[in-house]
Amino acid sequence: MTAYFETIEFEALDGFKCDLKRLKSNKATKGPVILVHGAGVSSNIFNPPSKNNIIFQLAEEGYDVWLENWRGSIHLEPNEWNLDQVARNDHPAAVKKVAEITGSKEIKAIIHCQGSTSFMMSAVMGLIPEVKLIISNAVSLHPIVPAFSKFKLNLLVPIVSRFFDYFDPQWGLAAPDFKSKVILAFVKATHWEKDSTVGKMVSFTYGSGFPALWELENLDEKTKDWIQYEFAHVPLSFFRHMQKCVRHGALTPVNNEDRDYVSEPPKTAARMVLFGGKKNKCFLSESQEKTFRFLESTKPDFHKLYLLEGYSHLDVFFGKNAHIDVFPKMINELELG
Repeated sequence: MTAYFETIEFEALDGFKCDLKRLKSNKATKGPVILVHGAGVSSNIFNPPSKNNIIFQLAEEGYDVWLENWRGSIHLEPNEWNLDQVARNDHPAAVKKVAEITGSKEIKAIIHCQGSTSFMMSAVMGLIPEVKLIISNAVSLHPIVPAFSKFKLNLLVPIVSRFFDYFDPQWGLAAPDFKSKVILAFVKATHWEKDSTVGKMVSFTYGSGFPALWELENLDEKTKDWIQYEFAHVPLSFFRHMQKCVRHGALTPVNNEDRDYVSEPPKTAARMVLFGGKKNKCFLSESQEKTFRFLESTKPDFHKLYLLEGYSHLDVFFGKNAHIDVFPKMINELELG
């Protein structure tokens, strides 16, 4: 099954050029749902080679499916971004563009990883009032990472930043220079899991597992091959910002560690539904549990938390059984509104 998209360009509020992909469907009757990708990938991360992927499942249920490519997308101009820039400029502009085109007064969102952290920042600042329901996977307002990830953020990122502006899992297919070849050799020597070389580069870049972002038994061979071409450049500027957030224990502005995004009640009426894989070795499932407790403290019995047995980080979306184990839960929450 092939997905056909209309590409709609938009400018972030600071002028950066982004785009939206709208699925062409004759079944759309239930209003728009925006899917927001993580760092170092693109909106195509939601479109693995399966007729049961989240895009087709949403379309089959009658939703108007939109995919946002914010400035962290590998399909856009490489740039050294941080989460504050994305939250203040990209997501508010994307949501307004969808509202403008569809005329809808209520927009729902499914968000993942750094698309999730930045989108949640937009929400709690009150910058996306059109969004009434947010389904967030992996991490939201409280990034909690494994001990080895803390080590990499605190000690390796400052060292690597002297030599690189970007890290790129595509080095697993073709390392362009001596520096990247050294990194590739190190990854090959330390990652023995039965994954592709790009997959091993992904695990080295983003987490502490072998692999870090998925459980290999959750993936079929076609998806493992497809993944190799879905990860590319990610700026070290992002990791420097995440280092501050992890150290603080909650999302905090890049230039102000004395305040954070959870020091006051969220300025949004949106209901939040949080998903976390119990085997996530990029952001521990405690991340979502902590954000859920914060949200419940501000509006009890309104939000929802799902902890998924047997799932990690991205296999929540492209695991071979995600259409059975995960998507029905997400779609049910969309229906509840």
